Amino acid sequence: MNDLSDLIAPATIAPRLSAASRRQVLQHLADLAARSAGVDARAAFEAVLMRERLSGTGMGDGVAIPHAAVKGLERPIGAFARLDSPQDFDALDGRPADLVFMLLSPADRGADHLKALARVSRFFRRADVREKLRAARSVDEMAALFSGALRVDAA
Repeated sequence: MNDLSDLIAPATIAPRLSAASRRQVLQHLADLAARSAGVDARAAFEAVLMRERLSGTGMGDGVAIPHAAVKGLERPIGAFARLDSPQDFDALDGRPADLVFMLLSPADRGADHLKALARVSRFFRRADVREKLRAARSVDEMAALFSGALRVDAA
C-alpha cells in the first residue's frame, strides 16, 4: 500500500466539501494546505490556478490532482477533499471529480514534485482506495487510509 502520510495531515482533509465550482475547490484546498505549511494561501491558490489553466488535472475515475510549485515550501504537501457535488477537472474520461488531492511542492525542487505526484497518482489509481475514501465516515478514517493504517484489500 502506498503511504502518503508524509504529504498529508488530518488538518488538511475536508471529508465533505460543498463547492459550486472547480475554482472554489482549489481555493479551499489551497487555504488548507497553505495554512498547514505556513505559506501564503493566495500565492498557493494562484499557482494552482495557473497550472490548472494549462490543462485540467482530472485523472479519471472521479479523481483530480491539482498541483503546483509554491515558493516558501520546504517539502511537498497535500490537501484532500471529498466533494458533495463533483466538479469538472477536464478528465480524459469526461467524469467530474469527487475526490480531489492538491499537491504543492517547493518551487526549486522539480524532481521531488514529480516523485510525489507519481506517488499520489499511483495511490488513486487503485479502485479499492477510491471506494474506501468514498465510504469513509470521518477525517480519521481518511487519514488512516492515507497512512496505510487501514487495510485496503485488492478489489
